[in-house]
Amino acid sequence: MRSIPSSPPAVVVGIDGSRTAVDAALWAVDEAVSRDIPLRLVYAIDPDITSGTDPQDAARDLAAAEAAVRYAQNAVESTDKPVKIEVEILQARPTRALLEASRSAAMACVGAMGLRYTSHARIGSTAAALAASARCPVVIVRGHDPHPSGQSWVVAEVDESPASNAILLRALEEARLRRAPLRVLTTWQSRFTDIYGAHAVSDGNRLAKADLARRLTRWKKRYPDLDVQAVAVHGTTLNYLTEYAKSIQLLVVGHERARSITDLVGPPGYASLHDTSCSVLICEPQNVL
Repeated sequence: MRSIPSSPPAVVVGIDGSRTAVDAALWAVDEAVSRDIPLRLVYAIDPDITSGTDPQDAARDLAAAEAAVRYAQNAVESTDKPVKIEVEILQARPTRALLEASRSAAMACVGAMGLRYTSHARIGSTAAALAASARCPVVIVRGHDPHPSGQSWVVAEVDESPASNAILLRALEEARLRRAPLRVLTTWQSRFTDIYGAHAVSDGNRLAKADLARRLTRWKKRYPDLDVQAVAVHGTTLNYLTEYAKSIQLLVVGHERARSITDLVGPPGYASLHDTSCSVLICEPQNVL
């Protein structure tokens, strides 16, 4: 069994033999190439569910791991992009292995659903734990379209907190990398019951959008090549996703959102994201600009 020692930052991808893990690896290729750093495929053989202590069982577990990593590696190589690939196979719980890798990673990517998920969860436990506790940006990949539509948006969820600058900067870079329009989303709630009148909601959206557009002025000057638009929604991000999820390739949110990430990729958001390729990027907590 081969293990790669501590090395410079890489884009880490959790591999478990699932199709969504391969999608995560393919999604991550551009991230690694743009940074000129390796794409590291990590497979963790969980000691809690291995075949047994017999050497033949251990050999079968290792063979399965090698086959899964080789399949993902072949898929990445088939893109013909100049990506450097590293492979790491470990004896460790997957969550622990990826959290440890996140300490030095530039980004960690996992599929939304691994091999072992329940129909009620809609998101793997490893993905949920990584979103909540990783020390780097985490992307939960729902699918990979090698030729996304030019109108497929990157969406950034922001508020008035200082952390929103980091979220917005990350989203701008992702939109540039993926040559995609950026929609910067803010949501608002009213304390008054009569807000549900059509005019009241319309006026509230208009005011919130105008305020956000003013905040975006300096960013548009820094990124004149990008299509950046402000969007305001009364309610929650899920309200927006319900209507537009099929037009979104990536949603960028803050780390504090990780506590309720299952709202987006778990049962509450499943109806909104079902049959879409809307992945979710959770920014790291320490990057506040």
